[in-house]
Amino acid sequence: MSVRVQIYTAQTADEAVRLAELGVEHVGITPTRLGLPGEVGIGVARAIRDALVGSARSVALSVATDLSQIIEMIESVRPDIVHLCAPPGTLGPEDVAVLRKEIGDTEIMQAVAVTGPEAIDVARAFVPLVDYLLLDSVGPGIPGIGATGATHDWGISADIVTQVDTRVILAGGLSLENVSDAIKRVRPWGVDSLTHTNRPLASGGFRKDPGLVEAFVEAARGADPA
Repeated sequence: MSVRVQIYTAQTADEAVRLAELGVEHVGITPTRLGLPGEVGIGVARAIRDALVGSARSVALSVATDLSQIIEMIESVRPDIVHLCAPPGTLGPEDVAVLRKEIGDTEIMQAVAVTGPEAIDVARAFVPLVDYLLLDSVGPGIPGIGATGATHDWGISADIVTQVDTRVILAGGLSLENVSDAIKRVRPWGVDSLTHTNRPLASGGFRKDPGLVEAFVEAARGADPA
């Protein structure tokens, strides 16, 4: 089966539906008020989730380290998947084990900061507790893991893919130009894009660029992971 595509971040229900129409299987939502790219309120996040039912899976991001805050968000938004990307070292496997017992059928996607070979052991520690690992980059001044627009060492990511038994999504600076090469080198279950499928707005912020998203999906689908 071809590589799956996850796209962050939808900011309206109509935008989310359009992403699904373009072939995106996982649509990311950022229900925060922390200044993260493309963040939305809880009400909008729930509307996006509802609009995606039957067409794509909703993925709600959290950089929180307080489990009660994460649970409250999940209960309000009801995403298919919660994407945990708190700063490295602040939300450990023991915390995720507690969360796992509290959130019912909601799947867990754990972000792993690929900063060096130590990421392999971090990934292994989370595998028994989560449904997906997302391998991402980190940058100064950005809360949590991800949203840097920069790539990391794909060699380490490839090692993780070969050493864990779970679905792995590769993120971090992926674009139309490099996603095919990334898939060939890492052989992930899925790929993720935020920064390089955006259309900047003159007023600030962004919306997803349908042309770039469509091209990204086609490039990912056409890549040969072998």
